[in-house]
Amino acid sequence: MPLLDAAALAFFVVCWLFYEPLLKASFHGSVLNTDMAVIRAGWMRRMMSREGRIMDGQLLGHTINSASFFASSNLLLIAAAAGALFGGDATFGSVSRLEIIRTSSRLLFEGQLALVLITLARGLLSFIWAIRQLNYLVGIIGAAPENAPPEFQKTFGDATAEVLNPALSSFNAGVRAYYFSLAAASWLFGAYAFIAATAGAVALLAWRQRRSKAADAIRRLRALLDSEP
Repeated sequence: MPLLDAAALAFFVVCWLFYEPLLKASFHGSVLNTDMAVIRAGWMRRMMSREGRIMDGQLLGHTINSASFFASSNLLLIAAAAGALFGGDATFGSVSRLEIIRTSSRLLFEGQLALVLITLARGLLSFIWAIRQLNYLVGIIGAAPENAPPEFQKTFGDATAEVLNPALSSFNAGVRAYYFSLAAASWLFGAYAFIAATAGAVALLAWRQRRSKAADAIRRLRALLDSEP
């Protein structure tokens, strides 16, 4: 593998694996995902004081459907990437004749496709784990007692949030895999395009987590919840 491609790959791996901890460290944990974790914990505590909990079940069902949709879409993309990867000489010959593709050998080409496949597969595993945890949550909400003492409601709600938040963190990781799989696919256009796309994906994700209008609004809502008696 050429040195420039190896450096671009190393840059991608560092960004992909350490994006989330570096983001939280850079902004001292005050990002959209952590603010939403506080809001979801408030949701689960209020769920305990509601009768019927029909709305909570509907919201949870919508979340499970969203995760299932993304997982199904991810599986189709994995199948397409795997088909190209195992297409043999025919695929490599067809692609290498394109002017915009920058691949020096079949081995490099297969490595480029394999990276896309690995990134998508990691996202699929995150979606599957999210769906599993959300299904656990269905049973937990179903078992939540009504008219419980306030202290019990708070304790049960906080424990329920400790299942909900990791589930949606896994969902977020699956969605984030789409950004990095697009960056991985840009490697086919050359090492410089790969580096630029990776940096662009990180910058876009960080902006949405910290500087977007949604992040600003959610930060204010978290502050209101924190100030509530």
